[in-house]
Amino acid sequence: MRRWLEEWWQTIQRFNRNIRLFMLANVFIQIGMGVFSVMYNLYIRELGLPETINGSVIAMMSLATAIMLVPAGIISDKIGRKWVLVTGTIVTAVTLAARSVVVDETMMLALAFATGFIWAFVQVSGVPFLAENASPKERVHLFSIHFSLVTVAGVVGNLIGGIVADGFMWATTMTSVESIRASLLIGVVLFVIGFVPLLQLQRTTRTDEQRIEPVAQDEQQPTTFSQNAKLIVLFAIAQLLIGTGSGLVIPYLNLYFANRFDASNSYVGFILALGSAMTAVAMLIGPAVVKRIGKVNALIVFQLLSIPFLFLTAFTTSLFWASIGFLLRQALMNAGNPIQSAIAMDIVSDRYKGLANSVNQMVFNLGWATMGLPAAWLVTNFGSYWGYAYAFSITGGLYLTASIYFYTIFGRRWQKKRAAI
Repeated sequence: MRRWLEEWWQTIQRFNRNIRLFMLANVFIQIGMGVFSVMYNLYIRELGLPETINGSVIAMMSLATAIMLVPAGIISDKIGRKWVLVTGTIVTAVTLAARSVVVDETMMLALAFATGFIWAFVQVSGVPFLAENASPKERVHLFSIHFSLVTVAGVVGNLIGGIVADGFMWATTMTSVESIRASLLIGVVLFVIGFVPLLQLQRTTRTDEQRIEPVAQDEQQPTTFSQNAKLIVLFAIAQLLIGTGSGLVIPYLNLYFANRFDASNSYVGFILALGSAMTAVAMLIGPAVVKRIGKVNALIVFQLLSIPFLFLTAFTTSLFWASIGFLLRQALMNAGNPIQSAIAMDIVSDRYKGLANSVNQMVFNLGWATMGLPAAWLVTNFGSYWGYAYAFSITGGLYLTASIYFYTIFGRRWQKKRAAI
C-alpha cells in the first residue's frame, strides 16, 4: 500500500503546474457544490414551499445545461479553456450566492436556470483542459486522480453542509432556515476559493499542445471536422446507451433500499457514501489495469464485471447482498469513467476536444433524463421487487450492448495504439 501511494504521489508531482493548479481549484469548487447539492433541497423544504419546487429547480438546471453543453464546448474550443473556466466559475458563484438568499419561487427557478446555463461552460472545459496539458500516456492516471478528487470532494461537501447547518442550530439561536442559509453561503465561499488557482493557469498554446501530445506513427489523429465529427458521434452512441441504463436505476438507489428493504435513512446515507468512497479507490486502480490490457479492453472489462453485481442487486431479497452488489457495481462501473474520458480525448484532435466532451455529456444526460418516467412506471406497476428487478435488468442489457458496441467500433482501432498509449 505504501509503495502504491508513493507511486501515485510521484505521478502527481510529474504533472505540470497547470494540472496541479486546476486540481487544487477543483477540490474547493466541488466541495462547494457538494454543500449546495445536499442542502439546497432542504432549504426549499424548510421554507415551506411545495415539494414540486425541488423537482422544478432540478429540471430547470438540467434543461439549461442540456441546452448549453454543445454551444459551450464549441466556444471553449474557439476562445480557450482558461477564461471559460475563470468566467464560468465566478458567474456560477454569483448565481449560487443569490440562490442562497432568495425565497421567491419564480426567482428560484430563474436562478436555477442561470446556474445550469453557466455551469455548462465549466463542465465541458475541465476535461479538455487537462487533456491538453498531459501526454496520452499520462491521461489515464490524470483522469483517475481527477475523478477520484471530484468524488471525494463532493462527499466532503455533503458532510460539511450538514455539519455546519446542525452546528449553527446547536451553537446559536438561528432558525432552521437561517442555519441552512448560512451553510449554503459557506459552500459558496469554498466554491469561490477555487477561483484563485484558476486565475494562475497558463493558457496552452497550439504549439504546446503539439509538443505534449505526440501522435502514434501508425495512426494519425483525424484533422478535418467531418472526420472528428464521425468519431464524436460513434463515441456518443455508447454514452447514450450507458446514460439511458444509468438513468433507470442510479437516481433511485436510495428509494430502492428504502422501498424494497425498508432501510433507515441513516443506512441509506451510509451505503451511498461508502459507494462514493469505493468509487474513488476503484478509479485509482484503473491505470494498473490499463497498463496490462490497454484502455479499450480495460474499460470493457470494468463494465462487463459490473453487470453480474447489477443483476445481484436486481433479484436479491437480502439487504446485505443488495449492499454488496450495489457497492461492487458502483466501483467497477465508475472505475471506467476516467478511462472513457481518456479515450474520448485521444481520438479527436485538440481543436475539437471541447465539442467531444460536451456531446458526450449531453447524450449521457439525455439518456439519464428520459428514464425518469419509465423507471417510476415500472415500480408503480410491478411493485418494489419486480419493478426494480425489471429496471436493473434492462440496465444490465444496455450496459452489455454498450460494451459490445464499443469494442466493435473502437477495439480494433486501438489494438495498434496500445504500445504507444
